[in-house]
Amino acid sequence: MTEPLSFLKDLISAPGLSGYETAVRTHIEAAWKPLTDELQVSRLGSLHGLRRGTAEVAGKRPRILYAAHMDAIGLMVTRIVDGFLRVTEVGGLDPRVLPGQPVTVHGRQALPGLIVQPPDHLLPDELKKKPVPLDHLWVDTGLLPQETARLVRVGDLVSFAQPPIEFNGESLAGHTLDNRASVAALTVCLQELQGRQLTWDVWMAATSQEEETFGGAYTSAFAVRPDLAVAIDVTFASSPGSPAHSTFPMGKGITLGWGPNIHSGMFRAFKTLAESLEIPWKIDPAPANSGTDAYAMQISADGIPTMLIGIPLRYMHTPVEMVSLKDIRRAGRLLAEFAAELDAGFMERLTWDD
Repeated sequence: MTEPLSFLKDLISAPGLSGYETAVRTHIEAAWKPLTDELQVSRLGSLHGLRRGTAEVAGKRPRILYAAHMDAIGLMVTRIVDGFLRVTEVGGLDPRVLPGQPVTVHGRQALPGLIVQPPDHLLPDELKKKPVPLDHLWVDTGLLPQETARLVRVGDLVSFAQPPIEFNGESLAGHTLDNRASVAALTVCLQELQGRQLTWDVWMAATSQEEETFGGAYTSAFAVRPDLAVAIDVTFASSPGSPAHSTFPMGKGITLGWGPNIHSGMFRAFKTLAESLEIPWKIDPAPANSGTDAYAMQISADGIPTMLIGIPLRYMHTPVEMVSLKDIRRAGRLLAEFAAELDAGFMERLTWDD
């Protein structure tokens, strides 16, 4: 059985910016192959894995789709000036945390680089002693201008290269844990389902492009046409100075989404199951678009009853995100037990009650 810690270290060490997920998908595919009955890659680059069930309802097997996005935030080269690289963001980035970060420039070959800024006294007066915006930052590869021009092109990607940091085997920090922590939870789920007979088909999707377009979730849900869908993503964990009313303690349980993206019957089913399994949880209210794959899947085709499971994560969208391995295991176990308990009559009992 693959341990979440080693698997996660492997995952976050692979590139895979939004829209360019091939490298990380290869790692996930290797982990899922022995755990699934079938693997396929969608037209937009999402990975689909299937565990087949046994039941038939109205001439077909009911199916549930679990989805976690595998794409990462990062940068893209927009201009090359005297060997230095101007960049723009891929996904949401806070430029305050960028200066000094090690990166990899994915040019004609992988190049190490650093995100740098001019000394404060060389900045325009309006920027002195303030956070420096992205359009004043550079990536320096240490190469001569002619060598940089030979190896790097406008449009090349730049990914974070901060190595993962382990904390006593209980927590992990690093870039891209949003949302590869949830991909690890899906993998735990598949491991928990080994040797268990399923009534429903259980589809897993490591989706592409969530950080920019939700394209992977839209198209995966449309292709699979599940009866139910569950998105697994990270949510904001509490840290010094964070507002208590909108963050959740890391390492003390998962969150269950609540709002118009969430089917109320699905919420009740997961709440009841979490409590029976003694998995601690908190409600995560999202009164509008949840900003996750749950939104995209819910409105695909003719509408899909959808649920959102959250894993608390500190320092979101930075190169030093932090997550609890215990919460990942909890999420994976909850997903596995829900899938294993689905029976042929579940859809008849599922009602929307707000």
